[in-house]
Formats: sequence, structure tokens, C-alpha cells
Amino acid sequence: MRLPLAIEDRTARLTILIDPRKKELFERLCAEEDATPSQVVRRLLRRYIEERTGFSARDRGADTRCMQTD
Repeated sequence: MRLPLAIEDRTARLTILIDPRKKELFERLCAEEDATPSQVVRRLLRRYIEERTGFSARDRGADTRCMQTD
């Protein structure tokens, strides 16, 4: 029997356009903390989701609760 993957174990691609100078600086700052740009973006997304919804982005089901409206 195969167990379902946790939210953090599934991936989807997000493509963004940014100024090349900001990209270079971002990559350099990430390297200074020994993190990949993807790791830092995922951390920023989790924080943003938590701030906007009050739900931890790591909670199972947080993705559907984020989309609910009052």
C-alpha cells in the first residue's frame, strides 16, 4: 500500500520574472546562508501563507483552507 505524500513532498513549478541584478544578489545571499534559491523561496511562501491565512502552510489541508472565503 502506498502512503499519500505530505504537502512538502509534492512539487510544482513556479516561474517568475525578476530583474537580473536582483536575481544575482538573491542567489549570492542564498549561497551565503548555504541555501538554494528554491529553499529560500519555499520558506518565504510558507511565511506568507501563514501571515495571510493564520494557518501553517505545513498543516495537511492548509492548501484548501487557504482558498476558502467567508
